[in-house]
Amino acid sequence: MTALTAPQGAHQLVQSVDWAAVAPPAVAAVAALVVLVADLFLEDRRKGLLGWFSAAALALAALALLPLAGDDRATFCLTAGPRACSYVADPFALSIQLLVLGGAFVTALLSMTPVRQERLPEGEFWFLLLSSASGAALLPASRDLATLVVALEVASLPAFALVGLRRGERLSSEAALKFFLSSVAATAVMLLGVSFVYAATGSMHLDAVAEALPRVDSRLGTLAATGVALTLVGFAFKTAAAPFHFWVPDTYVGAPVPVAAYLSVVGKTAGFSGLILVAVRAFPSYADAWGPALAVLAALTMSVGNLGALRQRRDTSHGAVRLLAWSSVGQAGYLLVPIAAAGYTDDGGEAVGATVAYALMYAVVNLGAFAVVAAVQRRDGAVGDGRLDDHRGLVRSHPWAAGALGFFLLCLAGLPPGIVGLFAKVTVFSAAVHAGLGWLAVVMAVNVVIALVYYLTWTALLFRPAAEGSAVPARVRVPAPLTATIALTGVCALAVSGAPQLVLRFADSTLF
Repeated sequence: MTALTAPQGAHQLVQSVDWAAVAPPAVAAVAALVVLVADLFLEDRRKGLLGWFSAAALALAALALLPLAGDDRATFCLTAGPRACSYVADPFALSIQLLVLGGAFVTALLSMTPVRQERLPEGEFWFLLLSSASGAALLPASRDLATLVVALEVASLPAFALVGLRRGERLSSEAALKFFLSSVAATAVMLLGVSFVYAATGSMHLDAVAEALPRVDSRLGTLAATGVALTLVGFAFKTAAAPFHFWVPDTYVGAPVPVAAYLSVVGKTAGFSGLILVAVRAFPSYADAWGPALAVLAALTMSVGNLGALRQRRDTSHGAVRLLAWSSVGQAGYLLVPIAAAGYTDDGGEAVGATVAYALMYAVVNLGAFAVVAAVQRRDGAVGDGRLDDHRGLVRSHPWAAGALGFFLLCLAGLPPGIVGLFAKVTVFSAAVHAGLGWLAVVMAVNVVIALVYYLTWTALLFRPAAEGSAVPARVRVPAPLTATIALTGVCALAVSGAPQLVLRFADSTLF
């Protein structure tokens, strides 16, 4: 812990920095700078070491969470007036940081082979990935609006470049531009909302804002309400909630597969953690307004996402990634349900726990599904261009990969043996019922049935014999990093399916 003291004779100001608390995002940020400098001096044939260094740094950042478990740590606090801190390492922050850094680590393993095969600039790729991960890890621990916005942009800005890193490809450039423009619009709306909230309350810290909003002068009531609305709309863009989801399918298709996987898990988690903090922590006095709004948004998002996935054809180029993109929109709708339920209950901690539990399950199985898709799309194996039909008969050429993908899809569908997916959906469903949102529970049940169609269709395709007259894909050796990624996510998915309480305990804990 370091103390910074003002010169003698001046107003005394002591600021303590808890370096252990800030270690997880700091390790990722320092590693990004090391990669940026090392890239200048390493020969091209040695730049593969940057990937392994990045993966090791992300693992180290995740391990830095262990000393923080079981104890709330706060730093960057005000030294005068009511105690308010800008960075708090509490159970909510640590859970999301574990998800973010773990997801970034799996993405690093998933990226080793595609980065080489697609000849992406390695130094830039690993620097951008680490930079984005550091921002995503900072965000759940942020406890003032300024730090929240900065963390969200640190997570988002490198992601734009990652999407467009395949230079010379039209799809990649279009995807990066669409992602950039939509995110800039969301940030502008969010900043306008934050400025209104600050003008009305005179504070940026979330707890202080929560205390000040109910006592805002009546002449500033409209300004405060508008600020709350605009801030929430800005975060709705970041979570890809409908109707702000339009950038998702094209962005995922245009990006390298590992980047699409990263956006679907880490990028989405960052957006949802920010939405939870501003809604449940900063704006509880407006719960009667944002609760119903988020409930409608959840119903619309899951319906649009699942219907979009249902429309995907098996012979469409990049159909596998596009289906996963629409699926991620539908899953975002499920994640919104407990947050909406928090607006109808006095204790939002349990509802937030349901969202965290579902996000942990989704992260593991979705990254695994993307890993298998990346293995099937290998350029040098000439397996295919990412169509769903390329997975037909996969059990004959890659039985273990087909089994893993089938299990991941069953988890996403919520069917046995994907027990953790079933329990996670029941937890979210229960949150809606307990909050009195029976209509939303019905909409979710209908959407779960719709999702079964495309998840089971893809699963059946893996075990269906090749069409008459078509050749069975040759057995191609899957590179070690991709094999490790599929194995790691598969083991984790099996572990949490065998012991779902490892994840679902978050739903029973008060994270706030």
